[in-house]
Amino acid sequence: MDLFKVENISKSYSGNQVLKDVSITIGEGEIHGLIGENGAGKSTLMNIIFGMPVIHNTGGYDGKMYINGEEFNPKTPMDAMENGIGMVHQEFMLIPGFTITENIKLNRENTRPTLSSRVLGKKLERLDRDKMIEDSKEALNKLSMDIQESMTVKGLPVGYMQFVEIAREIDKKNLKLLILDEPTAVLTESEAEGFLKIIKRLSEMGIAILFITHRLEEIKQITDNITVLRDGQKVAQSSTKDISTVDMAKAMVGRDIELTSAQRNEFSDDDPNILEIQDLVVDMPGERVKGINLKVKKGEILGIGGLAGQGKIGIANGIMGLYPTKGKIIKDGKEIPLNNPREMLKNDVAFLSEDRKGVGLLLDESIDYNIAYTSMEIQERFIKALGPIKLMDRRGVESHAKKMIEDMDIRCTSSKQHTRYLSGGNQQKVCIARALTLDPEVLLISEPTRGIDIGAKKLVLDTLVRLNREEGMTIIITSSELAELRQVSDRIAIITDGKLHSILSPDSPDEVFGLAMGGDDISKVVES
Repeated sequence: MDLFKVENISKSYSGNQVLKDVSITIGEGEIHGLIGENGAGKSTLMNIIFGMPVIHNTGGYDGKMYINGEEFNPKTPMDAMENGIGMVHQEFMLIPGFTITENIKLNRENTRPTLSSRVLGKKLERLDRDKMIEDSKEALNKLSMDIQESMTVKGLPVGYMQFVEIAREIDKKNLKLLILDEPTAVLTESEAEGFLKIIKRLSEMGIAILFITHRLEEIKQITDNITVLRDGQKVAQSSTKDISTVDMAKAMVGRDIELTSAQRNEFSDDDPNILEIQDLVVDMPGERVKGINLKVKKGEILGIGGLAGQGKIGIANGIMGLYPTKGKIIKDGKEIPLNNPREMLKNDVAFLSEDRKGVGLLLDESIDYNIAYTSMEIQERFIKALGPIKLMDRRGVESHAKKMIEDMDIRCTSSKQHTRYLSGGNQQKVCIARALTLDPEVLLISEPTRGIDIGAKKLVLDTLVRLNREEGMTIIITSSELAELRQVSDRIAIITDGKLHSILSPDSPDEVFGLAMGGDDISKVVES
């Protein structure tokens, strides 16, 4: 039975058509995959379905939508939720200062009558915190998530935030259609595998799932049918069993895509170290580092992997001084002061955070300013001096941004577009362009391909390899995707329980990586 339909949906922004005559039908309990490159129109379609204000504030849309055969035209997200639609956005919609329970129950708080409310009405009822905690625990347990529901969201690792978002939707009692926008992008491969089982369980309960992801193997594994968007139009629709991941990728980008492993750099003990980390301790909530010693060779691509919450994300954040850090960081033989991001940048160490909106971008500024502002601040690039007065070289900023937009294939209306209105993948490319503008000797890059499509992923990884091979840039890449680390790294450091478990060759067997990430002894496997 058909649960939900969109028919001939079209949408334009300022004369730029981002969707054209898109139609999709989703049955009750169906898991329907939606794929396409960044900027293909996926997020716009989701915003239409969920009644996001940006749609109606920009002229609305053309076409019709139906739920259970009845026309559906949500003006607000509340309209969508009242009609049984839930959505987990690619960028988090959580309140940092609230607890996990308060975020899960927001606008659906449990209350209990008081003497005043019996006389003066329901608005004077008291919060039933015990019931709210009970509901939150039930939702978190469905996700097999072991976390204290009284913790505040602020400071949680992004993977945990994703589960809180999903738990909030699962807690809704009238849920008919759940939209998941890149739900596994911040999860490790093992976490994502468990999460997919949960999604399958929800579909068996009759809840339809509209599943957006750039991980095509997940689409193949879990969905019943797929729709492919390219440049705002539906270019393919198929039963999942009748299409290969290769054909999916080709339909998405309109060309063949082949991800290949880079040729490894080889180093000896006599080769110089560019960075040395001694007894590093980082107090990053959910990703604590508990005393790590690590040496990085000049010109190396070092991968850092491990399960969520084990400390891998904390290393780069600690090196850059974004969380309280102890120990020593030595670059080119010189000890660098801790807890001082500016000092790190001055020593030619740049950082691309996994939290692109919270740390990486000025959302209400233009693309060109986002790309240039750190370099202006630290290196005084793009600055013109008129006597004692310093002014921004606007022409230089714009010219440089246009080159980076072309090199990184950033899909935008112009360099003056605010980054808030870019797709997630294109926001990520702006962050990378900003880091590269610093021309660093060492680039720390965390989750570089989170939420971007296969074509953009190849561009990003190829760019990192090119910078390493042609310009000698040392790169430390932290990723939840082991396949990505094995593709580009010279060595891979596995972090468990906040400590360095082992350093492996990218060519080590899958079994070795599995044992290392689980904190188990790998020596017998290595010996055999």
